[in-house]
Amino acid sequence: MSVRVVKLKEKFESFTDFWNPKIVGELNGQQVKLAKFKGEFIAHRHENEDEMFLVIAGTLLMEIDNKTLKINAGEFVIIPKGIMHKPIADDEVHVMLFEPASTLNTGNMKNRLTVNNLDSI
Repeated sequence: MSVRVVKLKEKFESFTDFWNPKIVGELNGQQVKLAKFKGEFIAHRHENEDEMFLVIAGTLLMEIDNKTLKINAGEFVIIPKGIMHKPIADDEVHVMLFEPASTLNTGNMKNRLTVNNLDSI
């Protein structure tokens, strides 16, 4: 394994698709992923994994229970396992995710947005 500096700006510029996380690093069974969000995702939960969403650019809305959290650039939210959540991005949002390698992006829901094999960039 090599030690390298990851330049987030360059990594985000290397892809244009939304809701398709890219692996940029791994540590201790966790993956560091980058994703671009725009529009509404599906409500879902992860039965066995917590997720951390760190907003790099833009504003992410996260529907949880009967409330909506607003996460701005430079802020993060941790979604505990088992909690139903729905990410929403009115405008393009750049997000860094920290989650176990076993985490499926759509959690307990499988549909056209499910990404089974993530690309590494």
